[in-house]
Amino acid sequence: MFTGIVTDVGRIRQVEQRGDLRARIATGYDTAHVDIGASIACDGVCLTVVALGPDWFDVDISAETVSKTNLSAWAEGRRVNLERALKVGDELGGHIVSGHVDGLAEVVGQRDEGDSTRVTLRAPKDLARFIASKGSVALNGTSLTVNEVSGCEFGINFIPHTKEVTTWGDVAPGDMVNLEIDTLARYVARLAEAG
Repeated sequence: MFTGIVTDVGRIRQVEQRGDLRARIATGYDTAHVDIGASIACDGVCLTVVALGPDWFDVDISAETVSKTNLSAWAEGRRVNLERALKVGDELGGHIVSGHVDGLAEVVGQRDEGDSTRVTLRAPKDLARFIASKGSVALNGTSLTVNEVSGCEFGINFIPHTKEVTTWGDVAPGDMVNLEIDTLARYVARLAEAG
């Protein structure tokens, strides 16, 4: 489990197709305190550490994960949001995030509002019904509050701090981002269907 509070921005050093996709990610984490088998959310995707070096870790990415996420676009030099798994007693600064991406949202608009940036995204129709104004979503692993919803489109506001400590300062229309809907919204919708 994660909180959607990004704690490092890594950089892809290498991507190699070998049955599954293998990626090497440079990190500022002290890898002496990362175990083989640890879970790290990489752009919101829960991945397992399979190898370590002094300032990097490797992950294997299955074809299923590649098909449901934006990880197929990973290339050398790309920056990625990172978060280590939640530990008992950690502060819940965002919301409960599983690292299981539900689908991709497309950035369809962007404009500056003061020092902040308003980004409009389009969710797939089957996921849009789970997104509510003032609710939470995880986008590329970042816990965010939804400002408004109109059909399949929804808006997010990025303050300068978020743009500086995540990859959201790099966003542009046309980008596809990993979308994880709020777990609570999923269960409320399921209960409403059953009732």
